[in-house]
Amino acid sequence: MQNAAFVLDMPENRRSCAVFSSPHSGRDYPEALLKRSVLNQNVIRSSEDAFVDQLFASSADFGAPLIKAAMPRAYLDLNRSADELDPALISGARRHGHNPRVASGLGVIPRVVANGRAIYRGKLTMDEARLRIDTYWRPYHSRLKSLLAESHEKFGQAILIDCHSMPHEAVAMASTARNKRPEIVLGDRFGASASGEVVDQIESAFAAAGLNVARNAPFAGAYVTQTYGRPGRGQHAIQIEIDRALYMDEEKIAPNANFMAFSKVLRQVIAEIASIGARPARLAAE
Repeated sequence: MQNAAFVLDMPENRRSCAVFSSPHSGRDYPEALLKRSVLNQNVIRSSEDAFVDQLFASSADFGAPLIKAAMPRAYLDLNRSADELDPALISGARRHGHNPRVASGLGVIPRVVANGRAIYRGKLTMDEARLRIDTYWRPYHSRLKSLLAESHEKFGQAILIDCHSMPHEAVAMASTARNKRPEIVLGDRFGASASGEVVDQIESAFAAAGLNVARNAPFAGAYVTQTYGRPGRGQHAIQIEIDRALYMDEEKIAPNANFMAFSKVLRQVIAEIASIGARPARLAAE
């Protein structure tokens, strides 16, 4: 299924309560955006989770849906609240307290891409901002919400896997003499968005595949995990960040020589995560 806001890969047989979401892998850059931007087509993609939707494409094979953004993050950030409007970019937007994401230019309509590089010449109108949100943000989240409700109704619980990638430099400083550099970072908002049992099983799936896993540092989860993670109600949301160096050339924004091999490794991890969602869980009754 595809519309302007998202592409949805549905399994023929919904046999897992897991729902995979890739909100930052959209790469349909509108010509109007490129014309208004001061960035070239390569730089504007620097905050995109390039190829993440492809890495998780096998989820439907294991009975779990995958919803993925059509529009790019530089145009609209689906991992932000619809009211996180940046007054420095959007005419008429009001500042509501201090929001560090908005202040840094990373609101629902970003002002900057990676490394703080400005996207636009001048400002956008409030009407344009609202049109983007109504056309792309609201349909995506409406469908994501319904997918989770369907899982909960069918299986008694829902597990949202929020799929992302992280720049290699973001984790380069995370290694110490005792700890290896993380290749995977799981974010559960320090236990607030998912039960420890579910996160333990997901971590075990990645570790069994030979990957170094960390939790909540440097990424603990943002709007999606905060909004949809309700472990006390049997709805768990876990953000997955994958080191881009494992599968892509970050400078060229192209798959590297390890892409296919890593995809095969990840396929096994996805199968294990989907099987977690297929099992009757003690957590569903809690």
